[in-house]
Amino acid sequence: MTREWTGVTHRLARAVAAVLAAMLVFLAGPPAPASAAPRKVPINGAGSTWSSNAIENWRRNVGRSITVNYNASGSTDGRNRYKQGTVDFGVSEIPYGMTDRFAGTDPPPTRTYAYMPIVAGGTAFMYNLRIGGRRVTNLRLSGEVVAKIFTGVIKRWNDPAIVADNPGLTMPARAIVPVVRQDGSGTSAQFTLWMSKEHGSIWDAYCRKFNKPAPCGLTSQYPYRPNEGFIGQTGSNGVSGYVSQSNAEGAITYVEYSYARNSRFPVAKVLNRAGYYTEPTASNVAVALTKARINTNQRSAGYLTQILDDVYRFDDPRTYPLSSYSYMIIPVDRVDVGSMTLDKGYTLGLFAYYFLCEGQQQADVLGYSPLPKNLVEAGLNQVRRIPGAEQRDINVAGCNNPTFRGGRNVLLENAARPPACDKKGSTQNPKATGGAPEDTPVKASARCASSGGGNNTADNGGANTSGPSGSPTTGPPASAAPVDPDTGLPAGDEGAGAGDGEQVAAVPVSLDGEGGWRLRHTIMVIAALLFLGLILGPPLLANALRGRRDPGGQG
Repeated sequence: MTREWTGVTHRLARAVAAVLAAMLVFLAGPPAPASAAPRKVPINGAGSTWSSNAIENWRRNVGRSITVNYNASGSTDGRNRYKQGTVDFGVSEIPYGMTDRFAGTDPPPTRTYAYMPIVAGGTAFMYNLRIGGRRVTNLRLSGEVVAKIFTGVIKRWNDPAIVADNPGLTMPARAIVPVVRQDGSGTSAQFTLWMSKEHGSIWDAYCRKFNKPAPCGLTSQYPYRPNEGFIGQTGSNGVSGYVSQSNAEGAITYVEYSYARNSRFPVAKVLNRAGYYTEPTASNVAVALTKARINTNQRSAGYLTQILDDVYRFDDPRTYPLSSYSYMIIPVDRVDVGSMTLDKGYTLGLFAYYFLCEGQQQADVLGYSPLPKNLVEAGLNQVRRIPGAEQRDINVAGCNNPTFRGGRNVLLENAARPPACDKKGSTQNPKATGGAPEDTPVKASARCASSGGGNNTADNGGANTSGPSGSPTTGPPASAAPVDPDTGLPAGDEGAGAGDGEQVAAVPVSLDGEGGWRLRHTIMVIAALLFLGLILGPPLLANALRGRRDPGGQG
């Protein structure tokens, strides 16, 4: 009787285990054939030189895991190549569909696309100027002066308007050489958009010289005539490389801040609406972009694109006026061109997950500003739409993004108030800007109050706000609007609306890891427990039943 019962128990336990295992297989779905497993394959992109120092660093860091080829050919070329289906992604500072008086219409592609913010930064004015044989590293320019320089109205460095901006310097009577992009450029588009919004009459008058009606608006093809003293160069490396030559004294260009940092050259401090001259540091850009209006309509073709009017006019003393975002143009929802495959989508997703999270740690060192939390989260949502991309559930708080920590926007909290001698007036800060290694002495009459020629007292009614070692205390001024620490936007604002760059010392990363606990992880644990039950359960159950039927140990 005992043997018969034991046999029944064994058969019953095996049957139950088989049924449960079959149910798990059903829930998990049929196993995919080995050939259907996603593969890492080389992916190709093209576009912005403004962003290329960041992209080059990111792709080097992931080079042991995946191959990312990027041609820094300019934003216009990147948008066109994506439209033609010859690259897997494009990078641009401006979206499709913009009206351009010089470059013509730019209709959207017929293939699927979406915009994904990748990094923030400032369009800077890198220059090459000496006074008495010594390099100038602390030049200051108002927005009006910048517009007049790049439209040929102001032609010499000792122009009274430049002298007024720089009371501490004896400006030389040297010709100004504006160096502009001769290729289709997102940097040109961002710069001319700013001029059209802030100094429209100056920009429109310049455009009329090229037979373009007002209002001129933005253009990615900067208009110029070489016989009027302008120099044209291709790419950010081209314009920055020209300016940094020893024989290019007097030259000035517009370029992403990263290039001046890497070239060890200075950039002009630009006058903001609060009356302070500032440079595009990571924190100044982060402060400025709290006023960016982001299109939050997910059904809109322009989802996540930026409106910068309020950035230009923000009256926080720490803001840099020409701050903006750069975008990656990615395929979404389905494969609809012959060059795109699910394997490419899988690989592009791995790359995007990396630079939206861990890659943002390197932004400041490279001369950019990391994305705030709301745009990282929005970017991750865009990645999940790439055909073939893994559906990762990433906890943004674990990204180690230097912008936010524990629900606080630390980049904003730590943004320093500008010293009083950076305010428009009779004093001038000698401190070097950009990548320049040496400060520039100023006239005795324009020296700041503190010893050593620098003044670290913020303009708050004369109170000394110097921190340790003479550094200015950080944090927003009392008049600054409260900021949501999670989004980086003003409180209550729902968000309307390859260069040979410096390589950050970083350990190459593996892109195989996934964030979050998955359903298949749970299924694997249950299956393992069932397997153990199948092996150990029947003998244990049989022994337990035998013990009950024969408590005395006799047959």
